[in-house]
Amino acid sequence: MEKLSNPQVTIEILKKYNFAFQKRYGQNFLIDGHVIEKIIGASDITKEDVVLEIGPGIGTMTQYLAEAAGYVYAVEIDRNLLPILDETLAEYDNVRVINDDILKLDIHELIKEDKRTLKVVANLPYYITTPIIMGLFEDNVPAKSITVMVQKEVAARMQAKPGSKDYGALSLAVLYYAEPYIAANVPPNCFMPRPNIASSVIRLTRWDKPPVKVKDERLMFKLIRASFNQRRKTLQNGINNSNELNISKNEVVEALSKMSLPDNIRGETLSLEQFACLSDLLTK
Repeated sequence: MEKLSNPQVTIEILKKYNFAFQKRYGQNFLIDGHVIEKIIGASDITKEDVVLEIGPGIGTMTQYLAEAAGYVYAVEIDRNLLPILDETLAEYDNVRVINDDILKLDIHELIKEDKRTLKVVANLPYYITTPIIMGLFEDNVPAKSITVMVQKEVAARMQAKPGSKDYGALSLAVLYYAEPYIAANVPPNCFMPRPNIASSVIRLTRWDKPPVKVKDERLMFKLIRASFNQRRKTLQNGINNSNELNISKNEVVEALSKMSLPDNIRGETLSLEQFACLSDLLTK
């Protein structure tokens, strides 16, 4: 069939199946072939790769992925889209559509027999972007890269540097697991229905091993979260007020002193290396 990146084809298929957009799933379908080609280019997909696509929608990007990759697992939560995907992907024998919630799916089990390089590609629902990306990282899904369409502000936070207004817990988490690269900015008119916000395509290339060594990864991320939960507070107050941690102000001040940092410093000025060092000093 003709490519769904043609808006007219998208409108026809939605009418044919009397499809109603579900707000709870954050559905905004891509209708711009140039943007899809940028995503495919940024993700560097070859026939040697297997792709995990999250939220294929009506299959617009899936058609391009199927032509570029060896195999595509397309995970779609909305049952109402399954008959549409049956039609739009009928000519591709290297696509498997899975009706499931990506946050509950056992991805390791899904791909355990496949020895090809895994790459994740998605036009993510904006309300659940961070849980999906962090879930892939924390579950150690063996993806070489994650190339996703996200809200423009979220992409900015993912690659923000210490001291900037966008810098926060997400910036540090992404940097610990991957190297971020913004491949394109995408205006609202590239989607149906049009969102109220601009979007960006970001590629996160997994490190072979994290750029910092830390004794207790979980403690480090608890310290990071505590530091940014109350941005205006000093680092020692943020940590002291955290429900996740049982660390006194004195312990924090002592650790900061060993790092030659002032005791009134704020978390937003610390680099990933400094948070790893602080975590090691506070590891009981």
